Amino acid sequence: MTARPRLSIGLPVYNGEEYLAESFDALLGQTYGDFELVVSDNASTDGTQEICREYAGKDARIRYLRLPRNIGAAPNHNHVFTECRGELFKWASHDDLYARDLLRRCVEALDERPGVILAHADQAVIGEDGQVKVPYAYTLATASPHAPERFRSMLFEPGGDDFYGVMRADVLRRVKPHDSYHHADRTFVAEIGLNGPFHQVPELLYFRRDHPTRAERANPSKRSRCVNLDPRRAGPLHPTPRLLAEYVWGFVAAIRRAPLSAADRRACYRHLAEWAASRARPGAGERVEDRAPVDPAQLEVSVDALVAGREGRRA
Repeated sequence: MTARPRLSIGLPVYNGEEYLAESFDALLGQTYGDFELVVSDNASTDGTQEICREYAGKDARIRYLRLPRNIGAAPNHNHVFTECRGELFKWASHDDLYARDLLRRCVEALDERPGVILAHADQAVIGEDGQVKVPYAYTLATASPHAPERFRSMLFEPGGDDFYGVMRADVLRRVKPHDSYHHADRTFVAEIGLNGPFHQVPELLYFRRDHPTRAERANPSKRSRCVNLDPRRAGPLHPTPRLLAEYVWGFVAAIRRAPLSAADRRACYRHLAEWAASRARPGAGERVEDRAPVDPAQLEVSVDALVAGREGRRA
């Protein structure tokens, strides 16, 4: 592929053979096709490499990169972004599924709203078998034109998965790369949100898979999660109190770096102080699959009907 694609999708993966083919099928079957799919294989030891090479041989939009050693999930996410060329960017997970119109609807949302810097869609959690377990309503105030309001919402409200939205790449280059302390993804998305509003497409188009080998499940402790993000976090130099302190400081640093007025900066610091003093209300900022579900009976949709490539997925 020589022409520069409009959208780049970065897919970092490590030992993802169980669900990777399904994710490829769902991405390659999108109704929006002007994208490149850059895969960064973090020195997988299972069949990931073979699956990637098979799909890359069939679709020129895939560019497969294999790292010589496992550098950790956070550096790999950052690495795959640096390899992408599009004006828009999206991270994809090797185990999630995507409705056929996800990319098209997100790109359209950004085109229709020049002031919006990230677009994502409503989502549901699916199980190992791909069946819907829990649908969720998006309640964050990230569409607000006021940065302090967006920031407060991301501090106190249960989080969505904006990390996996379609973003303007130039904005993403202005924020600090994804770090590896406890809940570094939350401070990362908060800093993106301080740079501009998001848009949530009100359609169920994204399916986040929950399974025993998902990183958060396979690494239940704070330290093990951080070591999974970056192996350099192992050892006595990175005790849990340091990982927690870096989490809080990550918000402070994000406010300091963001392009805010003096008044907005003070308001964000006040919200952060309120959050720190209260230690946040129970459940604040958790991922959707870790909090109380909406009644699944409200969901009247078939994942098989929405997701491209399900009929032809690998056995």
